Amino acid sequence: MTSDPQQRQKESWPGTPMKGAQVLIEALEREGVDCIFGYPGGAIMPVYDALVDANLRHILFRHEQGAALAADGYARVTGKVGVCLATSGPGATNLVTGLANSFMDSVPVVAITGQVATSHMGTDAFQEVDIFGISMPVVKHSYIIRDAASIPTIIHEAFEIANSGRPGPVLIDLPKDVANAVVENVRFFEIAKAAPEQPQSDQLAIARDLIAKSRRPLVYAGGGTRIARASREVREFVETTGIPIVTTLQGLGCISGKHPLFLGMLGMHGTKNANMAVQESDLLICVGARFDDRVTGKLAEFAPHAKIIHMDIDPAEIGKLRRVQCAIQGDIKTALANLAVPTDIDEWVAQCKANKETYAWRYDNPTEKVYAPKFIKELSDRAAANTIITCDVGQHQMWVAQHYQFDSPNNHLTSGGLGTMGFGLPAAIGAHFANPQSQVINMSGDGSFMINVQELATIKRYSLPVKVVIFDNQALGMVRQWQELFHEERYSEVSLHDNPNFVRLAEAFDIPGMEVRQASEIDGAIERLLNEKGPLLVHVHIDPKDNVWPLVPPGKSNSQMMEAKPNAKYA
Repeated sequence: MTSDPQQRQKESWPGTPMKGAQVLIEALEREGVDCIFGYPGGAIMPVYDALVDANLRHILFRHEQGAALAADGYARVTGKVGVCLATSGPGATNLVTGLANSFMDSVPVVAITGQVATSHMGTDAFQEVDIFGISMPVVKHSYIIRDAASIPTIIHEAFEIANSGRPGPVLIDLPKDVANAVVENVRFFEIAKAAPEQPQSDQLAIARDLIAKSRRPLVYAGGGTRIARASREVREFVETTGIPIVTTLQGLGCISGKHPLFLGMLGMHGTKNANMAVQESDLLICVGARFDDRVTGKLAEFAPHAKIIHMDIDPAEIGKLRRVQCAIQGDIKTALANLAVPTDIDEWVAQCKANKETYAWRYDNPTEKVYAPKFIKELSDRAAANTIITCDVGQHQMWVAQHYQFDSPNNHLTSGGLGTMGFGLPAAIGAHFANPQSQVINMSGDGSFMINVQELATIKRYSLPVKVVIFDNQALGMVRQWQELFHEERYSEVSLHDNPNFVRLAEAFDIPGMEVRQASEIDGAIERLLNEKGPLLVHVHIDPKDNVWPLVPPGKSNSQMMEAKPNAKYA
């Protein structure tokens, strides 16, 4: 037993000398890794050889980007570090979009890449790229392993960095000769995980005073509530204080979508009542959110009457974009528990609830065509509470955010900061391996789906019961909507009129499919979607002219929302 309090245990390798690649696999298993997502190649081949005798499971993807996004989805559901594996050169560069996605949304991922032998590094060898340098802006930390004996320490440090503080991705680059090097006496260090930093008592006192004096307080909750696994504390805070709540896209589910004090998502495509409440509030209690531009609209006019309490684990975010009256840096669970006291704001709550009813969504669209919000709302009403929805990026993503009522942020997986089209299908596969007991449904658009369509082969290979819903408007819908509204209907490269027959495409992967063209077919489609034992693709045809409303135009205040015209369908 070591005398260093940070090192609880130190033990030698129990057996014969091992190659670096075998040490890597053992180190991953000691970190609790049970599943790796990857794609093999030359430089990483020693690790794949070691996998043959490993206890952990490898899931073969058909593109490295899919593997990285699956690791991201796995991590969001479990709260554990997701792991992806790729070879050097294009294998490594194909991971970068996934790493950037995890970096922007603060998701803990460890990516391990093969590299050419150290003697060839810097010589422009076959499939050599400087992935250390390429990935540096989109990871928390990077390593190049030059000594096989250091593998256990580096692996453990990487997992600690990825999952501590504000989580994010870490890259480990492993040269082939290091992976093949024999290590005589490996030592593993199990380091005690540091407890989250606790908020300062003086700031909590300031927050309590601000809440007590406020007449129109509002909770503004973001993705940090999911990262901190703080949903219970958020709900208890809201129910004890009686303060209404709005959330960001990533914060959806931290309180039930059916909760009477939940006003909806705020921001560019937020609900009208949520944006109105923010603009009229006198105190904004920001919990794990970062005043993102898609949330605030014109920042100078965002919540103009409100004082700010800002809670976040990352001190760099507090006060970065908006001056705050109270900065609570540290564990938001502790902060919320210390601030949960009853308030006297009945008039404000009544106003918020009245607006919520006045501006409630309508689903009585008279057309015989499929109305995407109605499909999503009916699916939400009928799906089990533990159903996991993964989204791609575009109009369908915003409709899901608006019309699906989530009970947990871990059940809503979507690319927020980076806006990665193609996220949904591989993330759904990662989510299934994270929680095979829950039904997983990927909601996609015809544009997004084609970006990682090859992962239907992964669903087929492992017989995964993942469902896919494609809302097909034969266009890059969100870009088309903006060209309609802000570029004088000068449509440029948004038509997808030549889409494949998605049902026949699925059938080529031996996955059944069905088409939905009429509103009258929605009920049967949802019934099959929820009861099909294996995978299923549902191809939903929607009106190409349907837009997402409301919309805060770029550069405008959230009080200046554009809405559907009176004679148009309510969206």
